[in-house]
Amino acid sequence: MVGFLDDHGHIAARWRLLAHFVAAFWALGWLGGAPALLLFGVQFDLGWLSIALVAVYLVWLLNLYNFMDGIDGIASVEAICVCVGGALLYVLLGKPDLALLPLMLAAAVAGFLFWNFPPARIFMGDAGSGFLGIVLGIMSIQAGWVDPALFWSWVILLGVFVVDATFTLVRRLLRGDKVYEAHRSHAYQYASRQYGRHLPVTLAVGVINMAWLLPIALLVGTGRVDGVIGVVVAYAPLVLLAIKFHAGELEVRQTA
Repeated sequence: MVGFLDDHGHIAARWRLLAHFVAAFWALGWLGGAPALLLFGVQFDLGWLSIALVAVYLVWLLNLYNFMDGIDGIASVEAICVCVGGALLYVLLGKPDLALLPLMLAAAVAGFLFWNFPPARIFMGDAGSGFLGIVLGIMSIQAGWVDPALFWSWVILLGVFVVDATFTLVRRLLRGDKVYEAHRSHAYQYASRQYGRHLPVTLAVGVINMAWLLPIALLVGTGRVDGVIGVVVAYAPLVLLAIKFHAGELEVRQTA
């Protein structure tokens, strides 16, 4: 609702952020709080600190999904890949009933992608991107309650968006930029300008998700690889891609 209202007018950033945290804590209340965190085979439960950290995680996912919804089809393709990967994990673990929710979301987004595929005829705006970001985050927390290793699998599946958005944000913060101002310095934005169109970048995101991130997420979710190690291995090439495509670098504005 807040995203929809902001699309059609303007809501101050502080009120949007307040609504985001309310939504995050509301979701955590229904989920029963934050699941235990699995680090190198050891489970940690930090109580209220875990809840606070997970709330920040959900709010960041909500906002980064908004940041990454800047070219045709990219947010839709990312959501479909993540949901299909998450559903496949549930099936492999013998819990097919839990696969229904991510598959339903994937189907809904696929219907939208029909119109949003490059060149797009409709766009999701903050109402759609913010919804997808926080719902995917909520489903990753739900997965952590099912099996702590599954949380890391979902974090891996979300890797393209997490790495590009986080790398860009950190780089802009270190440079002293006003991070709340609009910009076009994400890696995917530089890549789309380099190739002159959106389609190659959007397709590349789908290929990275299915050919690289999904196999690693499956290895982690089925207990063959530790979650933290899986995230490091999965994210390392994504960081290199972010560097290659100048994520967070100062935009050079051409003058006539």
